[in-house]
Amino acid sequence: MKQSLPAPSTRLAEVWSDTVDLRHLAWAIGIGITISVAGFFAASRWLRGMVASPELAHAYAMLAGLAGCVLAGVICARLFPPKREVIERSATHDPAWRAEVLAELAEQPGGLGTLADLPEPVVRELKELDLYDLFAQPAAAAGSGAGDGITGGITDSAANAAAARRGAAKEALA
Repeated sequence: MKQSLPAPSTRLAEVWSDTVDLRHLAWAIGIGITISVAGFFAASRWLRGMVASPELAHAYAMLAGLAGCVLAGVICARLFPPKREVIERSATHDPAWRAEVLAELAEQPGGLGTLADLPEPVVRELKELDLYDLFAQPAAAAGSGAGDGITGGITDSAANAAAARRGAAKEALA
């Protein structure tokens, strides 16, 4: 027998690539309309007696209504926090994926390079992101002569392919 999941207490929808609660969206629209229209009419009434032309008073009142929209946006952002949950997976969770990405990077022109070539701020950032060990492992294996296929930051197959391309280019020029 399958157990059904409990119904969510809120109805969520995607609006402009963001997750929103439909009830909060309705309230935010109402708050926005109320504040912006109230700002427009209040400024319109106040400016009619102060400005020489009614067109200029109307233009300034529209500007006050626009300011009301911004104010309503700030109020609604405080009242209704985001509904999305950002879940980050660290690269350290999947060793197979890490090895695949390192192999792809090593095949790029220039290869991986070495950690010794990096400036100190970059090394600090790699350590903060827990990526330093990820790049240090292939370099350590290359230094010890281990046969994992990575030497000096470039895989053997990538080095062979690059040499073959250079040889073919020389033959084409001859």
